[in-house]
Amino acid sequence: MIIDVHSHLGDILYPNGRDLIYKKNVVMQKIYDPQGNNEKLLMRSLGAGKFLYFMIEKLATRGQRARNRTATLENMQKSLEETSVNFTVCLPIAPNVTFEDLSEAAKLDNRIIPFTSVDFTRKYDVTKKLAEDVRNGARGLKLHPIIQRMPLTDTRTFEAVQAFSPLKKPVLMHAGKAFYYLKNESGKHSPENGNIADVEALVRTFPNVNFIVGHSGLFWHNDVRKRLHDCSNVWVDTSVQSPETIRKLIKTFGAEKVMYASDWPWGSRPPHIRTVKIACRGDRSLEELIYYKNAAKLLEIDV
Repeated sequence: MIIDVHSHLGDILYPNGRDLIYKKNVVMQKIYDPQGNNEKLLMRSLGAGKFLYFMIEKLATRGQRARNRTATLENMQKSLEETSVNFTVCLPIAPNVTFEDLSEAAKLDNRIIPFTSVDFTRKYDVTKKLAEDVRNGARGLKLHPIIQRMPLTDTRTFEAVQAFSPLKKPVLMHAGKAFYYLKNESGKHSPENGNIADVEALVRTFPNVNFIVGHSGLFWHNDVRKRLHDCSNVWVDTSVQSPETIRKLIKTFGAEKVMYASDWPWGSRPPHIRTVKIACRGDRSLEELIYYKNAAKLLEIDV
């Protein structure tokens, strides 16, 4: 049993991203893919990951954008079948991909667990909409401060989380500085919004809300461990982290707070499954917690 707590469907970078979900026979563009090389090393960067990422930022961004364009339902289903992943949390980023888009896809494949999102580009009754989405099957809320260009400390983010709090579902936020657009479109994102200080501010402002720190903070996982180690309302996902880092996360937050994730299609599932396997060192009970039990409990998934 495996539950992937961090994946995407559709084009999360551009409007009408749902159109990509139903395209057929989509393959990744043949370009240099730094993430592919990273996965061959099981995300082991020997301490140079952050430095290398900023050195080859343009190449890395091009590669990730090519991966984003493969986020079809057909490709996701192939990935699930090839890896025997039983459920996958699909994260919307409104307005490009919405809860409705993912809920529609989930009707075609019940392995999809949709979250909801907030559209910060327009004014509407957020409280009413979030409650409606949860009634319709949303298992959590996704915040992406970089792509949505909305700081986690902004009043509108706080208001959204306050509105979501009574619904008793987790909030998964992207954490860590990252780039999604090339320089000619640099105004479409705000990489600085991924800083871990903002993550900490949001988490501590809402101690009764359960938060999932996306990617465990990317290259800033040590900052996540340092700043949030004493927060009982924090879970972390393992996407893009090495076996050694996963062990550190387990030591800091406890085995019950670490969950398997791939960030598919931005990340591939097999190497991420392998990193957890290596991190657990043959402890089957620990594997079960990270692969599915923690996620099933937090997301109330009947397994």
